[in-house]
Amino acid sequence: MHDHLEHTAIRTDLGAIFVSLELSRSIWLITSLSPGAGEKLSRHSVPAGDVGGLLARLAQLKHKAADRLDREFPFIVIQEAGLDGFWIHRVLESEGIESHVVDAASVLVSRRRRQAKTDRIDGETLVRTLLAYKRGEPRVCSMVRPPSPEEEDRRRICRERKTLLAERIKHTNRIKGLLCAQGIFDYDPLLRNRRARLDGLQTGDGRTLPARLKAQIGRELDRIELLLDQLKAVEVERDALIQPAEETAPTPAVMLAQLKGIGSQIAAILWSEALYRKLDNRRQVAAYAGLAPTPWKSGSIDHEQGVAKAGNPRLRTTMIQVAWLWTRHQPTSALSQWFFERVARNGGRMRKSNIVALARKLLVAFWKYVSSGVVIEGAVMQAT
Repeated sequence: MHDHLEHTAIRTDLGAIFVSLELSRSIWLITSLSPGAGEKLSRHSVPAGDVGGLLARLAQLKHKAADRLDREFPFIVIQEAGLDGFWIHRVLESEGIESHVVDAASVLVSRRRRQAKTDRIDGETLVRTLLAYKRGEPRVCSMVRPPSPEEEDRRRICRERKTLLAERIKHTNRIKGLLCAQGIFDYDPLLRNRRARLDGLQTGDGRTLPARLKAQIGRELDRIELLLDQLKAVEVERDALIQPAEETAPTPAVMLAQLKGIGSQIAAILWSEALYRKLDNRRQVAAYAGLAPTPWKSGSIDHEQGVAKAGNPRLRTTMIQVAWLWTRHQPTSALSQWFFERVARNGGRMRKSNIVALARKLLVAFWKYVSSGVVIEGAVMQAT
């Protein structure tokens, strides 16, 4: 009975060839549903990265469908967002093929305790999800809006800076740990006199630093100095993003940097991670950052589970930081006053949950500000 219902569910008047791509590091599995083929799913595979083989296989599917029904059908292709990024999507679109990238976490799966998972099952699931999406079924999945190559490249600046900072912290902590084992606690590897101070250090028991330890710390300092130079280069490139140009309209990063309490790094992150996108309403804005509330209502049960955390984690982390900074640098704004009143009403408790709510409201306010020019109530601009 289950097989019969599953087979019937995909019976429809197909006006296209529906294809799903299950991508791995070794094999690309191509699952297709073509008109006139008895509405049976066919499966083929090509080596990973073989774009020519993929296009050749799609051409074969197109010829077979044309021979059966004496007319040509367009392709509609779906793949999951993942390690391969968006380059395959761009190749397909350059060939005139309709391509979709889906958020894998949004695809409905069986809720059984132990569910089977194979590339074959995933390929079939993607084809059926694509069919439902093209029929117009609401909320069947969440399609990703791929950024342009320029937008994708622009956000690398802030992401690289975060990576470099993490590496710098790692080497700094390693040096401090090595010296701590020798009874030295006041050495800062980031100061300009780090080399001179290293030569004059003495251990807690009055000895000079051992030669091999000093050589190891010197090599760690070499890495730190390289990272400092790379950080400067990245920050110069980042600051160029928020330089206002007289001949063009100000970018969202330029507009945000004009607000007191919003620095170059935060403005660049908000622009490159979120505010370059076309978002239709405030719910989409909050959901993209993972700051949308998650209710749990069933019968007499009615409570909130907190924010969804299903969106962009970099944007969500940044907005929590911005919310704390906003209360400090913009205390007279309407949103800061709302936060202070909520905290006072709770007797000073629940500051963290309220700051998350403030972060959601701030992100929506920033979106209205950069997209429609709606001035944030009570906000103070930077002194020029």
